[in-house]
Amino acid sequence: MPNTYFQFKQFRIEQDACAMKVCTDACVLGAVAAVEDAGRILDIGTGTGLLALMAAQHNPTAHIEAVELDAAAAGQAAANFAASPWAARLRVHALPLAGLAATGPAAFDHILCNPPFFRHALRSPDARRTTARHAADDSLTFAELARFAADFLAAAGRLTVLLPPPEMGEMEREAAVVGLFPATRLVLRHRATSKPLRHIVAFGRQAGPIREQELPLHEPDSVDYTAWFRERLGPFYLAL
Repeated sequence: MPNTYFQFKQFRIEQDACAMKVCTDACVLGAVAAVEDAGRILDIGTGTGLLALMAAQHNPTAHIEAVELDAAAAGQAAANFAASPWAARLRVHALPLAGLAATGPAAFDHILCNPPFFRHALRSPDARRTTARHAADDSLTFAELARFAADFLAAAGRLTVLLPPPEMGEMEREAAVVGLFPATRLVLRHRATSKPLRHIVAFGRQAGPIREQELPLHEPDSVDYTAWFRERLGPFYLAL
């Protein structure tokens, strides 16, 4: 029987109550998001609480909030937060994003999101997994995400999002409508010659040149992780 948890160096993710489990691309997002100088951080659609916990490890002083509409996942994220070394700095809201917006939160210096994105793929018979994986009218949309960020990001804040390349194009169009523009782009590939797997884009309020970087996860013709991957994930993964 597989473990119901994922053990990191400084914290554990219990995930049996969550539709979406810990995955490599989400871990990369948590490792590369530039949250070092942020005072207030928000993780939208936190699921297990992974991104919020990685941000808490990366930034020793930030106050980190998370929002999750699935009650079971929100409860598990709260338990993961409470069991971590940073429990006093972490809080989860069991609300949809519109519910959090209605509370009028203070501005965030950094917002993290790994949103639903499988718009055209076959849907899972598991309704909770479908909500977590698929963008739909009844779940978080790119337009809603962009509008929230435009309303609640600090003036120099960043919204960092993980999506496949086609969906990232849609996200960039929605962001531009509300005055948010790509500042950095990290292109994830399995290997240097593989097609792009995911884009991690940081959005800000200033339009300008985009700093782009490629990240192959594995060495050519090998299952070994690249040096870049090992450097970034080394503080988190037990095996690195």
